[in-house]
Amino acid sequence: MTKRHVSLPPEAEEGLEAFISEVDERLSGPEDTCEVVRDVLVDLYGDREAYDRWQDGGDVSPAERVRLQGYDPCNSTLESEYYAEKDEERFRRSKHLQWLWRQFDATPMADNIAFALRFRQMLANHLFEEAGENLRIFKGVTFSYGHNISVGDNTVIHDDVHLDDRGKLTIGNRVSISDNAHILTHDHDVNDQTAVQNFHTIIEDDVRVTYDTLVRAGVRMGENSILAAKSALGADVPAHHVAAGTPAKSIAVKEGWESVAEPLEGANVDRRAEREIPYELPDDLDVFDEFGRTLSPPGLPESPGQD
Repeated sequence: MTKRHVSLPPEAEEGLEAFISEVDERLSGPEDTCEVVRDVLVDLYGDREAYDRWQDGGDVSPAERVRLQGYDPCNSTLESEYYAEKDEERFRRSKHLQWLWRQFDATPMADNIAFALRFRQMLANHLFEEAGENLRIFKGVTFSYGHNISVGDNTVIHDDVHLDDRGKLTIGNRVSISDNAHILTHDHDVNDQTAVQNFHTIIEDDVRVTYDTLVRAGVRMGENSILAAKSALGADVPAHHVAAGTPAKSIAVKEGWESVAEPLEGANVDRRAEREIPYELPDDLDVFDEFGRTLSPPGLPESPGQD
């Protein structure tokens, strides 16, 4: 689709660039990331006067105190914080940056495309394992950690996409991921849903993952392939193929690419097992089963699930 070039008024551009540069510089420096995130959110939400009054011992209501404490990511928890196999050292910083990302998306500024795309690019440079140039990430994009994601150049990720990186997620150059897509890197055992397997999911260059789709953990989408809207993919898609359906299967080769594409007869192969990422849990881990179930198939002894 042909796009128009759009620019902000010079004064607005100057202010936005100064703010992004300041946050980038602070995140790159020796300051504690938690403190940087707290300060940025206090100012973005216009709560500096109330925050300083609280810090100086002034009166605040219980509701105000909860709000002011909430700007500090050290006073928050995220779902991924409970994952038993996470890398604690890497997660500490990524949690703080993810908190900034999520809270920024709740501000009115998140709808200012010229500002928000550049702000998220800057955050991705600090948060992701790798973030390419001209990365365009729109509003409502979520992830498990962030630090297990690699994205190439000129890729666009639209509204309300979930990038699960409990395992490892690699996204290539010039990829388009449409609204409401879910790309997974972990899976659960059919009988014991507390048993988790992590995988490396790969989306190669020039792939299109279209509207409201699901890519299962461990899948590889070959270059220049397409996953049609509303599809759920559980097997590899060869380069230049179009996959559709639930479960999705290769149904065609993109017109003009027949001479270099794998024939349809060789497609629809599940190679996810090749990309499983093994992990070990520490012996002293304090585990719990949130479901508290003891389901076992008939004829087998009852055994509780394990995280």
